[in-house]
Amino acid sequence: MTGRRPRRAPPPATGVLDWSDRSHWARTQAPCRYCRAATFLRDDDGLPTDKVCAEKALQQRAARTTAAYQNGQL
Repeated sequence: MTGRRPRRAPPPATGVLDWSDRSHWARTQAPCRYCRAATFLRDDDGLPTDKVCAEKALQQRAARTTAAYQNGQL
């Protein structure tokens, strides 16, 4: 035995972000960058973001990118 733990399999793709990592949580509340409601959550950039708002923003960005690609803009 090498003493190494086997890697966990990545979670299945559900279209929902994984917020379980400690880096996504802060000790103090701050206004969400999208809806301005108070939240303890932080996005990957460390900015205060509600989970629902962040997932909605990603879906909107993906839709805009898909539309731009289909229109030949990318």
